[in-house]
Amino acid sequence: MRILLVEDEVYLSEALTQILRKNNYTVDAVGEGDAGLDNALSNIYDLIILDIMLPKMDGISILKNIRKEGISTPVILLTAKGEISDKVIGLDSGADDYLPKPFSTEELLARIRALSRRKGEVITDNSLRYGDIELNLSTLKLSKVSKEVKLILKESELLELLISRKNIATSKELIIEKLWGYDSEAEHNHVEVYVSFLRKKLVFLNSEVSINTVRGVGYILEER
Repeated sequence: MRILLVEDEVYLSEALTQILRKNNYTVDAVGEGDAGLDNALSNIYDLIILDIMLPKMDGISILKNIRKEGISTPVILLTAKGEISDKVIGLDSGADDYLPKPFSTEELLARIRALSRRKGEVITDNSLRYGDIELNLSTLKLSKVSKEVKLILKESELLELLISRKNIATSKELIIEKLWGYDSEAEHNHVEVYVSFLRKKLVFLNSEVSINTVRGVGYILEER
């Protein structure tokens, strides 16, 4: 899962970035509102964590702009404001959740998992399931019944993306944007390498799940 963090408190931003990465999330962090809007409009993120009080553009304005553009990415608002009226304004502007400061990192992680479930991903105990396989997002272990194999982070991110788009073809361009970022120099062969790695591990597990090529489009995750 790729997360955009828009937070101007440097210490908090760095701490949250480290915690999220430790939990195997890919994080892009920015500290100003205009930069947050530019990143959000790329529409490559699975979740946005957005502070309300920001320099150059406030979080509510960012939120209204991305919703106006039809971007439905789940948004968690962070703010020191705890009044009911502020929560109502945030939720009415298109936020999916609201977390007043100070908050525990455990609660933030739980809310991220909850929003992932709302997107239709089956996540239990930080594990993602599809067909006969289970991907543990914390340990990066892919398993089928009692057999398991360790993935590297990019393999896990790729499989998570394919599971979230199950039965829908995913282009190499979208995979690059999601895994490496829209301004990355990664090329199609990078994607092909990780798809090959994942296919071998699915075969090792003797899984009914396979990554199939859709000629001229990309890849699709399906059950045999």
